[in-house]
Amino acid sequence: MSLKKIHKLKELYENGDIPTLSEHEVYPNLKKSSRERYLYFTLPPCLNFQRSSPAMWKAALATWEDIDTQYLFFPEKVATQKRSVIQRDLTKHKLALQKNRHTDIWIAICNTLHKHHKSDPRSLLKSCDHDVIKILSLLRTENKKDFPYLSGPKMSNYWLYILSQYTDVVFTHMEEISIIPDTHVLQATAELGLSNGKVTPEKAEAIWKETLKGSGIAPVEMHPVLWNWSRNNFKPSVA
Repeated sequence: MSLKKIHKLKELYENGDIPTLSEHEVYPNLKKSSRERYLYFTLPPCLNFQRSSPAMWKAALATWEDIDTQYLFFPEKVATQKRSVIQRDLTKHKLALQKNRHTDIWIAICNTLHKHHKSDPRSLLKSCDHDVIKILSLLRTENKKDFPYLSGPKMSNYWLYILSQYTDVVFTHMEEISIIPDTHVLQATAELGLSNGKVTPEKAEAIWKETLKGSGIAPVEMHPVLWNWSRNNFKPSVA
């Protein structure tokens, strides 16, 4: 019964019967296969915590479009720049809100990409055969210290999801990209009756992985469905 409701909900979303917000991942007009596009959808997500996501992407675009700050999206240029300059430029359009922490995360990710992956996220993905299982292992276990914040459970899943939506990457084992357990997803999980008790982020991840096993639907595919359904006060009903 739960899977039947899920399929119905997904169909309602795809048919436009669930109102959606306008796309908030604003971005420059770059070829989907380009290094620049991959970098744009890799670096800003590393700073997307405890803040408004639409505001973060707006700041990212402003930073890209500013000729004086665009260099921040190129790891090889960040690697040769002074920290104080990077900090100033990251905060210019409010891409970085936490002056020290956000600056250090940005520099660390850029240095990792520059030193080990040819300043190109595509090189990192290729080294893992575009296999979600291998990529998550690299981020979370093998080289965790090299990917501050990006190595966390929520952000590593979000990053791979964003890449799957906005670049030309084709992943294997897409089903291993967990649902992103934000507030709306937790509320929608409870509303669908998939949990008897309180839905925690960890519990939501496990519930969706188990519920969708063998269904042909990757858990992360349900994120926009549940997010918008929750925002619309769980209408239309799938009872």
